[in-house]
Amino acid sequence: MTKVLFVCMGNICRSPMAEGMFRKAIRDAGLDRHVEADSAGTHAYHVGSPPDPRAQQAISRRGADISQLRGRKVADEDFEHFDYILAMDGDNYSKLIQRAPAHHHGKIRRLLSFSRKYPNLDVVDPYYGGARGFEENLDMIEDAVQGLIRDISGDNQVKMRSGR
Repeated sequence: MTKVLFVCMGNICRSPMAEGMFRKAIRDAGLDRHVEADSAGTHAYHVGSPPDPRAQQAISRRGADISQLRGRKVADEDFEHFDYILAMDGDNYSKLIQRAPAHHHGKIRRLLSFSRKYPNLDVVDPYYGGARGFEENLDMIEDAVQGLIRDISGDNQVKMRSGR
């Protein structure tokens, strides 16, 4: 089982959208029995809150439902539990690196490091903007999710061949 955690600041916009798009993509790829997904925030601003209504509306137009997700803050045990810890931007990446034990730093990356169209960019927080920001985020997230699935699929093939 490969475990993936998506992280933004408050866990009500970007990271739940990434979790939702990833869950849809792994289901479409037939990998949902082999991959676990979750999301969290580096701050506790919205613990227990549902995703922003604008995020829910934008992602529902792309065939995913995140209405049941609830905000949570990254926990210390997440660094041990997850294989991929994917930050939405450089600020949250830095916060995760500062917090994580050094032996887990290799798990922490920016989500867009998996993107072909938007490599090494930030998924900018759309919270204070309009609906277009959520759509732009989803364009970036969808591209990166496909790259992430390619990476996970390749890793799972190596594990199966080696008997792990």
